[in-house]
Amino acid sequence: MSDPLAKLCTAFAGQRLLFSGPLGEVAIAVARSTETADAVLVFDDATGRVVDLDLRGSDAEILERLSNPSKPSVGRYRSNAGEPAAAGTPEDRQRGRGRPKLGVVAREVTLLPRQWEWLASRPGGASATLRRLVDDARKAVHPRQQRRAAQEAAYQFMLATAGDLPGYEEATRALFADDCSALEERIAAWPEDIRAYALRLAVGPSAPPDSESTTG
Repeated sequence: MSDPLAKLCTAFAGQRLLFSGPLGEVAIAVARSTETADAVLVFDDATGRVVDLDLRGSDAEILERLSNPSKPSVGRYRSNAGEPAAAGTPEDRQRGRGRPKLGVVAREVTLLPRQWEWLASRPGGASATLRRLVDDARKAVHPRQQRRAAQEAAYQFMLATAGDLPGYEEATRALFADDCSALEERIAAWPEDIRAYALRLAVGPSAPPDSESTTG
């Protein structure tokens, strides 16, 4: 299972890039920075969407909340008054099977006898084999899907930060037309950090990060 703290993110204060790196490091860096928390937006490098952070408390408390995103939170801008709701839904609390601490949920799977026999013969048994098959299938993304995901990530970031910048509409059209040259031309006058990050997202995960790391 992926570590939420390892998710790569980038923090912006207005039009200026502040930090880029794993979510845990970025969150702590933002919490310690002198920037006003309300003015900072943290973006998921994989989706281009804003990551909602609760930066109250100690570093350990911040990391604990980020490590357990499924737990209910009173939110970043809500007061501490009142008791938080009990964790999980009634259905979650009634589940007796699975490995909830690892996020594993037990559900019914129907297969033919020969398919169960094959799964049982695999290393780790049926459940481990099914999880590996699902993970392998998720990794085998078609190049067209990868391009679409990269375009959508760049669009989400541009929508959040560049909607009022010159050439925005033309830039989005060039983005979804997969015309990198036209995109670079349309955003040439944008602030340097926004332009560089938008292009980085548009190119996709194969692009080497060119932004600062929180580690220096």
